[in-house]
Amino acid sequence: MSTIYRVCVSVFVCTLVCLTTGAVTGSEPSSSTVPLGLKRLPKVRDNEPTPAKISLGKQLYFDKRLSADNTVSCASCHDPKLGWSNGEATAAGVDGQRGGRSSPTVINTAYQRFQFWDGRAGSLEEQALGPIANPIEMNLPIDKAVKKIGAIKGYERQFQEVFGESVTAENLAKAIAAFERTVLSGNAPYDRYKAGDKDALSEQAQVGMKLFFGKANCSGCHSGANFTDNGFHNLGVSFLVEDPDIGREAISKLGGDRGAFKTPTLRDIARTAPYMHDGTLATLEDVVEYYNQGATPNEYLDEEIFKLNLSDEQKAALVAFLKEGLSSDDYPDVEPPQLPN
Repeated sequence: MSTIYRVCVSVFVCTLVCLTTGAVTGSEPSSSTVPLGLKRLPKVRDNEPTPAKISLGKQLYFDKRLSADNTVSCASCHDPKLGWSNGEATAAGVDGQRGGRSSPTVINTAYQRFQFWDGRAGSLEEQALGPIANPIEMNLPIDKAVKKIGAIKGYERQFQEVFGESVTAENLAKAIAAFERTVLSGNAPYDRYKAGDKDALSEQAQVGMKLFFGKANCSGCHSGANFTDNGFHNLGVSFLVEDPDIGREAISKLGGDRGAFKTPTLRDIARTAPYMHDGTLATLEDVVEYYNQGATPNEYLDEEIFKLNLSDEQKAALVAFLKEGLSSDDYPDVEPPQLPN
């Protein structure tokens, strides 16, 4: 590749990234802008994003007063510093209570058709209220949450300005969802490689990319710009225990969904360890080896799963693509805001 060509590609990519992420001004991306490699955000009925609404949602996201004992916020389990997850197999709620599932990342949830590992919520607005009321998470009934937030003058003023009314359950959810839709990951080396910069990926990562889309068939489920098919699959993870988590079946009531869980995005996957719905695989190397062995055979195992028979060099290349190729150069790191009184 000539020096002139590399410079032109670099300028093109930088320009595009700045235009789509707000990098020129250093401001947070609004929910109407997207980084390189992502598609236009889906339109949301009855929740048009505005800077004031996003700012309000950001405050609520980091506010521990949305929990019964003022110790847990959304960010406690979905921390920007930890891949918008929590770095643990499961998450601790009020009184140290823990469920059986890991905290899914908030990254690019704006593109997800379903929320939660089992897909029980069909929108971010619906999802936002679930953890607040959940007894083992934030343990604050929604009616009490509305009353508690409404009693804070700074919040009451903002809700009046943004929604033209006092705090309600609906508007509480809308504000948090509006902020979460700004948590976007793109502009990774893979995206720049696809845009024409063939030096964006190392040789090893390029080998891994070919395996990802070829022999390993990772893209059978991790497809599209967000590297997920938005579907549910049984991988056999922790399925052969005495009382397994039945996953999607609990929601769909379909036997074929037994032990199936939502396909997560692979964007910035290197930041979101540990892995799988219960956090039982500690590293990406463990994940690749799990698939390489054909996962855990069971009568509901997804038809896309089979032994890969990858060599050590191929497994290392696949991990290199996941770590290097899909890690955003504009990772959405967000600092906690000042909270109102």
